[in-house]
Amino acid sequence: MQKTYGYIRVSTKDQNEDRQLLVMRELHIQSQNIYTDKQSGKDFNRPQYKKLLKKLKKDDLLFIKSIDRLGRNYTDILEQWRILTREKGIDIVVLDMPLLDTRRGKDLMGTFLSDIVLQVLSFVAENERCCIRQRQAEGIAAAKARGVRFGRPPKPLPDNFYPLYRQWKKGLITGTAAAKLCNMPLSSFRYRAENIKHTGNTPV
Repeated sequence: MQKTYGYIRVSTKDQNEDRQLLVMRELHIQSQNIYTDKQSGKDFNRPQYKKLLKKLKKDDLLFIKSIDRLGRNYTDILEQWRILTREKGIDIVVLDMPLLDTRRGKDLMGTFLSDIVLQVLSFVAENERCCIRQRQAEGIAAAKARGVRFGRPPKPLPDNFYPLYRQWKKGLITGTAAAKLCNMPLSSFRYRAENIKHTGNTPV
């Protein structure tokens, strides 16, 4: 007996899956047959998707809202599509792209056209992911150029850091000794000393 399933994915825990969930409910898919991952689409190492994959049987029907909800990696999407349709023997419907409905056109020409559309959309999904990464990198670089600092702010230096730093610079004390007196790891002492060296910000 054919069962109907829905798969939902949002990229982060902060994103809302309600829009996709509403679509699945309008299709009268039972709640226990709707699987949701809140995880990046960069690969298929997702807990709910893995559970769904084990559950699917031949001739079952799977709905997804759009191809990028399945994934964003071109090669992986094509491989998973092959596993689902050929190894598992299920039908897939991509709601935002009616041509990607394996219930239709099961002849050679229909399969050929579906494969072309799938490859194009998979490429678009991955290309968008690459563009997002590039925009993020460019945004971070621009922010750094403006002096924006990322990460946690550094801990305040102990009161005796600068006197000990000056003694260390003059060779009057070892770095290990200076770090110990500052109650800092040696690596932290050297890192903060290196920052002072580059910025020249050394109190008298």
